[in-house]
Amino acid sequence: MRTWPVALALALGLAAPAAAAPVRAIDDAGSTLELAQPARRIVSLAPHATEMLFAAGAGAAVIAVTAHSDFPPAARALPRVADAGTIDLENIVALQPDLVVAWPYTAPQQLSALRSLGIPVFFSHPRTIGGIASDIEKLGALAGTRDEAAAAARALRQRHAALEAKYRSASPVSVFYEIWNRPLYTIGGKHLISEAIAVCGGRNIFAGQSLPAPEVSLEAVIAAAPQVIVGADDAGGRPAWLSEWSRWPDLPAVRDGNVIAANGDLLHRPGPRFVDGVSQLCAELALARARARP
Repeated sequence: MRTWPVALALALGLAAPAAAAPVRAIDDAGSTLELAQPARRIVSLAPHATEMLFAAGAGAAVIAVTAHSDFPPAARALPRVADAGTIDLENIVALQPDLVVAWPYTAPQQLSALRSLGIPVFFSHPRTIGGIASDIEKLGALAGTRDEAAAAARALRQRHAALEAKYRSASPVSVFYEIWNRPLYTIGGKHLISEAIAVCGGRNIFAGQSLPAPEVSLEAVIAAAPQVIVGADDAGGRPAWLSEWSRWPDLPAVRDGNVIAANGDLLHRPGPRFVDGVSQLCAELALARARARP
């Protein structure tokens, strides 16, 4: 195809080719990123970020991901350049990305090194369901896929609102969400999963804890007498350690058969499928609510 010089095109009254406009977004660390043009070579350093990029319509621009980026299926074929604790700095630099999307607590010194080399890094760490939708929109802005990102964010917000409306009048049930058993870890009130429990008409018994994932004592759980105990593993299965609660048959959750498993593959990632996990959790809590005795 013949390329006309701009001056000649103007002389002939033809429209000059449009230059790509700069794009910008504020990440979850409060930093403003401005790119001269939409990102075309994106590295994702968090599984939830990979899912967000694909949901935002930017999947074709993703050139490498972190370990455990297994959704959507197309992400499984991409090169791996990081895991939960370290990133392959040399390999990432060699890929010449124009945008890196990361969780802020993965190898912070190496992420700082990337920034010092002039590689833009967007930190994604949504703390609310609304924050997930906002991050999808922001990544769409940086990738030049605003329309698709807006549609995905709108659908997520609509599903969230529908769940809130459905369970708004449900009688509250007290919930202990167990992340790990030895030592015993749960979620605090500012954790995203705590919001999921609230959407479903549940009450996190450790909502007063300020840490996102505090260690708690067995005695504290027993004293709180939760009506429901929920556990999950990252693969979406039922953790074997949930059966250990059978040793306390007088605990309301055990007595009423309300020791249940959630889908950690969905709820342990703050990505676009999180609302799927909330929907499943709400259905489980509705069944538990029906079984719970006063």
